[in-house]
Amino acid sequence: MLRKVVKATVALGLVVGLAACGDKEEAGTSAGTTSVGESVEYEIVGIDPGAGIMKATSSAIEEYGLEDWTLVEGSGAAMTAALKKAYDKEEPIIVTGWTPHWKFAKYDLKYLEDPKGIFGGEENIHSIARLGLKDDLPGVYTVLNNFFWTADDMNTVMSDIQEGTKPEEAAAKWVEENTEKVAEWTDGAEKGNGEEVKLAYVAWDSEIASTNVIANVLKDLGYKVSMSQVEAGPMWTGVADGSVDAHIAGWLPVTHADYVKEFEGKFEDLGANLEGTKIGLVVPSYMEIDSIEDLK
Repeated sequence: MLRKVVKATVALGLVVGLAACGDKEEAGTSAGTTSVGESVEYEIVGIDPGAGIMKATSSAIEEYGLEDWTLVEGSGAAMTAALKKAYDKEEPIIVTGWTPHWKFAKYDLKYLEDPKGIFGGEENIHSIARLGLKDDLPGVYTVLNNFFWTADDMNTVMSDIQEGTKPEEAAAKWVEENTEKVAEWTDGAEKGNGEEVKLAYVAWDSEIASTNVIANVLKDLGYKVSMSQVEAGPMWTGVADGSVDAHIAGWLPVTHADYVKEFEGKFEDLGANLEGTKIGLVVPSYMEIDSIEDLK
């Protein structure tokens, strides 16, 4: 269960720089100073334990010598709730983060530099299909193979959902407003006749948005679509054993590298559906800290 990030009295003149609300103090003074770790109780607020970003963060804790730090397991929703609570009070907090994500539009945030390259560079999100999908459901295969959009497209859907619109309604709105792009995805796709299509996705805001959009497009083509929200392991396992037709949430080459290796030869990678993603440790910009190395 996500533990509460306790408020700490933080000044601008910290030995390891960190900003929070309050009056500025001269650098070097001892009154009211504390370390970055102490200010957040040596906790990094994470998401579900099966996510690749959690493994990468665990590796970062080890590689950067942060033995006193704890990675708190939770969910994407719990992470953003903790971030909002801290941000509204200008309190320090460190979370696992990724882009595209609506929180970067809503809050002034920054990634901590990762000089050891533990989190890798830019990634892409791939569409992953079960073996045999092309023969069994060629229309579905064509749509997934053609599917490609931008971070701005995804952010539009995510923002609507974050502001209270139901995911399926936000997806339908985007599809209606982007008929030309959807026409490119459906070009050459056979229409369905009520055939069932099983899609899996992880509970990341980005994947909720993309999966609902593709589900809407496939339904409009005449397919019966069911969506299963699972953790990353079951998502990849389902495609590999054929119990799931596809997912469009493969973060590669780093985040889901273990699953690619584990299930090599048991799925078909249809390529990137969105390019230029990123994962790492994220803090509010008011915190005067720039690198993971500063957490020592």
